Amino acid sequence: MINEICSVIEKIRNQKPLIHHLTNYVTANDSANITLAIGASPVMASEILEVEEMAAHASALVINIGTLNAPTVEAMIVAGKKAQSLGIPIIFDPVGVGATSYRTAVAERIIREVKPTIIRGNMSEIKLLSGISAAIKGVDSVADETNGENIAIKLSQKLNCVIAVTGKTDIIVDGNKVCRIDNGDIMLTNVTGTGCMSSSLVGSCAAVANPFVGAVTGIAMMGIAGELASSGLKPDEGIGSFRIRLFDAIYNLSGEILRDKIRLS
Repeated sequence: MINEICSVIEKIRNQKPLIHHLTNYVTANDSANITLAIGASPVMASEILEVEEMAAHASALVINIGTLNAPTVEAMIVAGKKAQSLGIPIIFDPVGVGATSYRTAVAERIIREVKPTIIRGNMSEIKLLSGISAAIKGVDSVADETNGENIAIKLSQKLNCVIAVTGKTDIIVDGNKVCRIDNGDIMLTNVTGTGCMSSSLVGSCAAVANPFVGAVTGIAMMGIAGELASSGLKPDEGIGSFRIRLFDAIYNLSGEILRDKIRLS
């Protein structure tokens, strides 16, 4: 699996897959730039009159419900159904599910009608999708990560998709297959959109690899880049410099760096 993971970056940069995003306006720019940094090509089309056609051209579709509005939700459903019919991998980021009844209903509808290939979320979001009561603060997770692996396994089996839970230890599950990643840095929690950017990386990787390997690789990329960005900071630098260094780290990632840095079990 390590060999597969390390080959993903070269495949992305050779193929330059188109990654269609229907995402939130807070982090759309960062999601586009992180997609470019890894070597893929982003498009952020959200108009319902063109999303079906755009989705058909893409190699992966990323759906993110961070900033909801009714027209965009309908566009997500249309694009998602088209991608699903063509076998294009769909990455669903259920940002803040559980924060409001509307947000929860939208997430449930997307799962029911679109049938995502990969769901990437924090522990609160995954617990709530599993029907377990969990603490959430706005769109941030404050849930206990205890028993997270079993929860992810059951949800993966129920929905027949890959579940990627990001946290102190990232957990990626595909049925009975489980992978744990122990990369990352606390500063990733201080920059808005790192979760959204992770979903873009997962989409870029799933465009050239199977969903399980794609999810593992995309999540590992963000964790390793976070470590590299943090270690390069000077004493008087903070989250602004960290954010810039994060993009640089993704841009300069290689299969060799992944092999050297990844902590996988």
